[in-house]
Amino acid sequence: MGFPGTWMTQSNSVAYRVIPKCACSTIGQIMYYSDHGEFFDGDVHDATSGIHKWGIEESKQNIIDRMRAQDTYTFTCVRNPYTRILSSFFDKICGIQRNGNYYRGNMVPKLIAQYGIENTGDFDQIKSFRRFLLFARDTIRFRRPMDPDIHWSSTSGHASTLIVNGGRYNKIITTENFKEGMKDVMKNVDAKHQLDIDTMPRFNESEGHGPKRAHPVADYFDDLSIHLVYEIYKRDFDMFGYDWQDPSRKEPVKEIDLDMVHAVLGD
Repeated sequence: MGFPGTWMTQSNSVAYRVIPKCACSTIGQIMYYSDHGEFFDGDVHDATSGIHKWGIEESKQNIIDRMRAQDTYTFTCVRNPYTRILSSFFDKICGIQRNGNYYRGNMVPKLIAQYGIENTGDFDQIKSFRRFLLFARDTIRFRRPMDPDIHWSSTSGHASTLIVNGGRYNKIITTENFKEGMKDVMKNVDAKHQLDIDTMPRFNESEGHGPKRAHPVADYFDDLSIHLVYEIYKRDFDMFGYDWQDPSRKEPVKEIDLDMVHAVLGD
């Protein structure tokens, strides 16, 4: 399988396993800046030079060598499953993407027809999100009516690919404590250009794709929704210390145990 979703600076100073909807745009820009002294002009996901990516053929062997040697500082970033799946809904289901179309072509119209989801006008966000959650569960648990999408596939599933293929994380940070975590990462990186994490611009390439969230996070999750989220993301809650019983509690309630993560996700 190799190392899908892995980015690395051209200087080989730091590597990052991308997990969608977990601050990946900002992290990519920090990595790019650390080598070049400037941010990538545009969405860093579109960069085809200036940074190593598994999706760039010329970068693959270098990534394989560094990950298996475990001599490049490597990290990833995780997020509370409740806010991550909610963000996926507003971005990918309700939003128009950069190409002017719905995400994945006919997927959204199919969802509207099959699951009764609304996504335009003054629609009931809570009702439609809960129906989307049923769809997400069906894709992950039963692989129908399609395979699960990377934006709502489990965080632990993304993170595991680097471990099972011979890599190791030096750090796992959280979006809820992003600045502190990212500062700690960069302290361990021999960057060509230093960046003030506190004052740098905010990068959120999905912002503005869809409508604003109209309610507090917890309002979107009734007892059934909480059960579904726990059913889908149980390993994420266990691995990364989030409280599955309280959707309003965004920050993790315990520290991430890296040894346990490697032991469980590497099995």
